[in-house]
Amino acid sequence: MKPKEIQDLLDFIAKSGLAEVSIETEQCKIVVKRDSIQGHALPQMHIAQPIQSLPTAHPHSLPTHLPAKAKEEDVVPITSEGTYLTIKSPMIGTFYRSSSPDSDNFANIGDTISKGQTVCIIEAMKLFNEIETDIAGRIVKILVENATPVEYDQPLFLVDPS
Repeated sequence: MKPKEIQDLLDFIAKSGLAEVSIETEQCKIVVKRDSIQGHALPQMHIAQPIQSLPTAHPHSLPTHLPAKAKEEDVVPITSEGTYLTIKSPMIGTFYRSSSPDSDNFANIGDTISKGQTVCIIEAMKLFNEIETDIAGRIVKILVENATPVEYDQPLFLVDPS
């Protein structure tokens, strides 16, 4: 990568608010992590040596879709006017409430959801991962705005299991 491309990439990542990004190409591997000191994010970048000498996998043996399922262990009880369960993001990416701008949302406040139901989509590296839940209940609050970046383990929905 050229220095200008790396700087543009760093500027884009800084604006996105993501805490960690890892990019790997045929020529290099770039990992960007932010540490927080006294409320200020400090970007750190590590550029690994070229990976040309590493053995390459056959393209058809690489996974094309990550399994993305919110599991019961990802559910954390929260106490405020009762006990709510939290559906958390299983990955870093961009949160979408529907499959397209013209489609209905997968889940809205007041909707009853069941186990295995898709509640949102998270786009990661140009893959759209449907996020299914392993809990049943009623959506009490949606904690993330549509089309915004989310972090791994970030709460997305509050669910009343009763």
